[in-house]
Amino acid sequence: MKSIFEVGNLKSNGHYALAAVHQNTVYVSGQFAINPETREKQFGSIEEETLQALKNVEMIVEAAGSKKEQILRMTLYIPDVKLWDKVDTVYKEFFGKHKPARTVVPTSELHFGFKIEIDAIAYI
Repeated sequence: MKSIFEVGNLKSNGHYALAAVHQNTVYVSGQFAINPETREKQFGSIEEETLQALKNVEMIVEAAGSKKEQILRMTLYIPDVKLWDKVDTVYKEFFGKHKPARTVVPTSELHFGFKIEIDAIAYI
């Protein structure tokens, strides 16, 4: 198993890896809308936060030797199910024809007050 703790300026801030790679499978930890250059939290609309979190997942998957078209499964956590349609619109634009398996989980508030957290599984 290989652990990835840093991709560009994205870094794990706790007792976890950004991703773990095992037998050509990449497991990406939950990602928020963090600016990958400045490491600053990028609070914004649900659409903006969704796109940034997806881009961060993509960066991590690529660093592991995969790409977004090889993402098999995603879990999206949102604080209110009413945000689902807006998230889905950004998600469709980001992935185009590729349709990974997906679960959207409405929760209570997310860490730091973010509107979305996304994790993923991809193959290499």
